Amino acid sequence: MAVCCLFLARKSLNCAGRLQLFLSNDHRALIGLYSTAAKHWGTGDNCNGDDTTDDSSHEMTNVKLLEMRASKLEEQVRELTERYKRAMADSDNVRKRTQKFVQDAKLFGIQSFCRELVEVADLLEKTTDNLQEEEGQRLAQVQDRLQGIFTKHGLNKMSPVGDKYDPYQHEIVCHTPAEGGEPSTVTVVKQDGYKLHGRTIRHAQVGIAVIRQEQD
Repeated sequence: MAVCCLFLARKSLNCAGRLQLFLSNDHRALIGLYSTAAKHWGTGDNCNGDDTTDDSSHEMTNVKLLEMRASKLEEQVRELTERYKRAMADSDNVRKRTQKFVQDAKLFGIQSFCRELVEVADLLEKTTDNLQEEEGQRLAQVQDRLQGIFTKHGLNKMSPVGDKYDPYQHEIVCHTPAEGGEPSTVTVVKQDGYKLHGRTIRHAQVGIAVIRQEQD
């Protein structure tokens, strides 16, 4: 009986030692897990909602910056487009003015020469009127030939008789009674006027009709 009790007592002691060893090992394991979790918590490796909020805020800031940059770029594009249009319009105006200047230079560059030629035509006309018939006919042919050359090059004699007085074409040198005609019309030409391509280079010296005032 004593032997059995002793055997049971040893067995109980062995079981208690094993249980104590097991609890001791589990305790160290729990302590290790707790330490690891604490380290992760301290270094910021925890998975909470703060990082998500920061990322969303950062993305919104980037979007706003991109929108501001896009708006500035659009404004710059509009400004450059307007400048380009104005520059093209100015260039086109300069080109047109240059073309007009060149064209006028070609057409009217000889107007001084033409003024001197029409004086020669005046002399021929006066000489023809004072010559005999045969010689006058010869000079009349020369005069007609000269007028044909004038017309070919755009130089034309005015025929203002019966036209309304125009200060841009006529120079009044005398007045004549209207006598039923319309006042301010050209009745006589004292000196012929000429136009070069429609531009007056010498005014015609004319007399115009006026209404005679009755004296009491």
